[in-house]
Amino acid sequence: MVKVSVDGVLAELQRGVDEILPLEELRSRLQSGRALRIKAGFDPTAPDLHLGHTVLLNKLRQFQMLGHEVLFLIGDFTGMIGDPTGKSVTRPPLTREDVLANARSYEEQIYKILDPANTTVMFNSTWMGEMSASDLIGLAAKHTVARMLERDDFSKRYREGRAIAIHEFLYPIIQGYDSVAMHADVELGGTDQKFNLLMGRELQKGYGQAPQVIMTLPILEGLDGVQKMSKSLGNYIGITEQADEMFGKLMSVSDDLMWRYFELLSFRSADDIEGLRQEVAAGANPRDIKMQLGCELVDRFHGEGAGVLAQQAFVDRFRRGMLPDDLPEHCIEVGVAGMPIANLLKEAGLVASTSEALRMLKQGAVKLDGDRESDMRRIMAPVSTLLVQVGKRRAARLRLVEKKTS
Repeated sequence: MVKVSVDGVLAELQRGVDEILPLEELRSRLQSGRALRIKAGFDPTAPDLHLGHTVLLNKLRQFQMLGHEVLFLIGDFTGMIGDPTGKSVTRPPLTREDVLANARSYEEQIYKILDPANTTVMFNSTWMGEMSASDLIGLAAKHTVARMLERDDFSKRYREGRAIAIHEFLYPIIQGYDSVAMHADVELGGTDQKFNLLMGRELQKGYGQAPQVIMTLPILEGLDGVQKMSKSLGNYIGITEQADEMFGKLMSVSDDLMWRYFELLSFRSADDIEGLRQEVAAGANPRDIKMQLGCELVDRFHGEGAGVLAQQAFVDRFRRGMLPDDLPEHCIEVGVAGMPIANLLKEAGLVASTSEALRMLKQGAVKLDGDRESDMRRIMAPVSTLLVQVGKRRAARLRLVEKKTS
């Protein structure tokens, strides 16, 4: 164990954390001097982790540096149920093959942050797969429907007459039982997971274990600065993305959002970050500060020195108006009547949706062959080639051909 004061440890662990329940229990366990078992669970519902996931992974890393053991739980069993948290409709279950493929991908990615020597990867199918139907019924009997309906997402769906499948009630119970099976001392999760984390405390009490301390962390906003970072929303930065792409995306966040990213993603001290704030207040260009964040994160996932190279590529490509030589070219079929420009941008993969395309057009962030385009009703007819740029990071050469009719 690292020899530092408990107060100092708590202060560092509380950085960027929304809530610790109960705080005094965590203090007591830290004072015991024993290595704690720190649990965090991830359902492998997508193959790639993004920076939003690393908010929690970074906190796990802090615990490791203090000498504690991280229990990284891959919810291969619960992943086939689908976490109903924050969902307005029942999620379609994943196949076993999808879950296992995504789980393997997670195992490869987490060690970009965590220390393998102090990480135990576990799968909840290990104990749930051995549970009989009567065992599962006995576990479900430890909770009530009334308590389940205390959850905001469930209660809202119930009031509005929208379906709640029975298996969705099992998700928080199984997540809670994971803490029993793992003998967790502390469990980490997003603020939206508080109900599920508390379930673990209750079930541990019922099984005669000391209840885990829970630690909730903020949900990181995506590149739009509004909704949480999500691959499905197209506002994410994947930790396996190419260095240049990662750096460019980080440079696209707003100056205000930059400080949120510093707080939740940077390993710099709070004093260092406050110093950077003072530099901006004194007149420093926020872009230059943002580049420091970009270099730090690119180095973390691509190796020391990768950030500087990505920064130079960014400067060359965008501040000097240069485009990469290997700019992708897409052939897109358009009808005789042409294609609305918003649909074209989506078809080319330059935006996640037509609504985003319309927003970028309105903001004047779209260029066609170098000329700014803001007509949201423009219809694109077949042309041989067209250079299309959206914002500072996305560009492609398009060849529009007339769609053949049979």
